[in-house]
Amino acid sequence: MTIPATSPTMPVLASASHVVKRFGGMTALDGISLDIRSGEAVGLLGPNGAGKSTLISLLCGLRRVDAGEVRLFGRSPLDPAARLRLGTTPQATSVPQTLRVSETVDFVAAHYPDPVPTADLLADFGLGEMARKQCGGLSGGQQRRLLVALALVGRPEMVILDEPTTGLDVDARDSLWHQLREYQRTGGTLLITSHYLEEIQALAGRVVVIDQGSIIADGTVDDIRGHVTLSRVSFRTGLPSSSFERLPHTVGVETNDDGRVTIVTADGDATVRALVLENLDVRSLEVHAASLEEAFRALTRNHQSGSVDDGPIRAHSQEQP
Repeated sequence: MTIPATSPTMPVLASASHVVKRFGGMTALDGISLDIRSGEAVGLLGPNGAGKSTLISLLCGLRRVDAGEVRLFGRSPLDPAARLRLGTTPQATSVPQTLRVSETVDFVAAHYPDPVPTADLLADFGLGEMARKQCGGLSGGQQRRLLVALALVGRPEMVILDEPTTGLDVDARDSLWHQLREYQRTGGTLLITSHYLEEIQALAGRVVVIDQGSIIADGTVDDIRGHVTLSRVSFRTGLPSSSFERLPHTVGVETNDDGRVTIVTADGDATVRALVLENLDVRSLEVHAASLEEAFRALTRNHQSGSVDDGPIRAHSQEQP
């Protein structure tokens, strides 16, 4: 699927400008600046403790900044008029255990002027047959689908989803992805965090990487992958995978489920030359660009070691308000 591109002339729906947030002696966000424009699908990546959930809580008006400014639809996120145009699914939340599914949707829908009809919403998320069931009787995956559905019931202009498919099986995840793609196709704006980098790759046209409270990369999926010079050289061999760990530029060696050995390397050309020059037993050789996961790990690893370079993506230097 091709995710629609947005123009820099599209209006900014949410923004953070030189934002600092501290908890006691710990700085969770250290001068972050970010704009999210109408129609974008933005994936927010970072290791645990990087500041992702803190940034989301500020954009949703659940916390206040210590310095800098956050705006939502041109207003303070604390303004109810701004929050009415936003849908959210927090990472850790629960549904009312004794309310029926349809009653829960009706309750949330009553807060909006033009909500999606309850029956239509439940059908879209594969919950139509659960309408009369108590929420406490839903499986964990069904509860997660309901929570994402509730984020969309008010026809929001922007939706923030923190780990939206946690606990879902593959079929349920794919169904939810379809609904989110449809939402964006019709003009909606998405901000998504996920530990499943496949999810970010499937849904986001733009990827923002946060580490240690700073934005270290901001670009398309291809930009992020291209920012690190990692390649995957895979092949079949009769040799143990440990035989290839000594090759120059090798970052890691793994054996895939299909029995192929894959070398993750900082220089794919040099690795292939070494395999040929050393006359090693390799067959059916393939070379691929690094995955988003490998690029993400390399970026955060390099940032922690202080070696992030400017490249085809925007690498953010430390900013102070």
